[in-house]
Amino acid sequence: MAIYLEHFGLSESPFRITPHTDFFFDGADRGATLAALLYAVLHEEGIVKVSGEVGSGKTMLCRMLIERLPPEVETVYLANPSLSRQEIMQAIAEDLDLKYSGDSTTAAMRELVARLIELHASGRRVLILIDEAHAMPPETLEQIRLLSNLETRRHKLLQIVLFGQPEIDLTLDAPSMRQLKDRITHSFRTRPLTVDEAARYLGFRMRAAGYKGPDVFTPKSIALITRAASGLTRRINILADKALLAAFTEDHHGVDEPQVRAAIRDSEFARLPRRAGRQWQIAGWAAAIAAVLALGGYALFQSGAGETPVATAAPEPTGNPPAAAVIGERTPSPTTAEVLEAAAPADTIAAYEPKPVAPMLSADAAKRMAGYLPAGNKLLAERLAATRAALEGNPDAHFSLELFVADNSDPARTERFLQRARDLVDLSDLYVIPIAEGRKYRLRITYGTFPDRASAEGAARRLPPKYRQAFRPEPRDFNELRSSL
Repeated sequence: MAIYLEHFGLSESPFRITPHTDFFFDGADRGATLAALLYAVLHEEGIVKVSGEVGSGKTMLCRMLIERLPPEVETVYLANPSLSRQEIMQAIAEDLDLKYSGDSTTAAMRELVARLIELHASGRRVLILIDEAHAMPPETLEQIRLLSNLETRRHKLLQIVLFGQPEIDLTLDAPSMRQLKDRITHSFRTRPLTVDEAARYLGFRMRAAGYKGPDVFTPKSIALITRAASGLTRRINILADKALLAAFTEDHHGVDEPQVRAAIRDSEFARLPRRAGRQWQIAGWAAAIAAVLALGGYALFQSGAGETPVATAAPEPTGNPPAAAVIGERTPSPTTAEVLEAAAPADTIAAYEPKPVAPMLSADAAKRMAGYLPAGNKLLAERLAATRAALEGNPDAHFSLELFVADNSDPARTERFLQRARDLVDLSDLYVIPIAEGRKYRLRITYGTFPDRASAEGAARRLPPKYRQAFRPEPRDFNELRSSL
């Protein structure tokens, strides 16, 4: 029990990291995702997939789904990702009060079908919830596919929901998994919180725990927590809990930057800026690019047999930015000569027309972004300069399409990705956003700039199917992109 409860007038700890459904925050698309999950499950919509980074709220969604299900739904929760085909059948049988008489998978399947038909006849349905699905062996995932085929003439005998980290998308993209992937009718993603969403989240958790006073966390402390936590709710909880403890020990009734900085110093996953040249970790990207590059090409980096490569527009002979060739109309990202001179080769500067704009990137954010160095890689230096210009010049309500987020931020590897990408897309529309978090890096790759969400969503729909399947493009407004630095 947190020792600061009485000090803040709390009835219980507001920031425990174990999921508690009384503290479910329905902002940041969580409530909409839960409603969509319930609809998909209750309307027999095939296999459903929920992906997200560690600590982004997948388990809480799972708990809420179980709590909101009607009583006629039998749930089977599988938390061990290393089960074999036989073991997963046994685990399902135990939850359904079924004792197998044989040892073979075929016999187990036959007895399971009989039990499912019995439950269906009595008006009950079965839902299997699989956690950590990204770590399941391929043969076990194949068994899941076979289970999804069990049905009567008109109804599925069971429903399946897969919860996993973004690596599950790479697993499902393997040729051997195409039959399973084709059966996934709905895919949801738990994304990191923006600063504004984190402010509402912190206020909601405090009041759910019994707090009745004015806001405890100042805007500056919330921004610092969100950045250090990469917007991930579990990390936000850890930092908020430590910050409240720091305020209590100092006999303060509010949390400001000093208490948050003390919390960050006491955390393993977050570090404070101390000197120039420090490396920073980046928030949020479906961990695709590292494996793609290691394998020598996939999706964006490799054009399949018989497919027509996407045309790339050549730069115009004037000083204007290159014309867009893939998505369509976009708002061009303003750049500045000073930024280009600082980070790009001299022969690159001529390709861009400087446009005077009021910078929207804070000095601290710009300094953190500068901590990720291109290490002499020309294309990466160019894209970092253009990215910084886009972040400085686009208003909060403009959007870019997030393609993916990668854990491996090695500059040479990113350069190889850009070399492959320029054969298929116009690199002037590709942005590489480094986001600070401790001593490591992650990279968010986005595409294009758009004046509003509708334009971004329309552009995503016009992407070739190959890109939509590989990257799951998501619109991100520039306020969110800047806040994640």
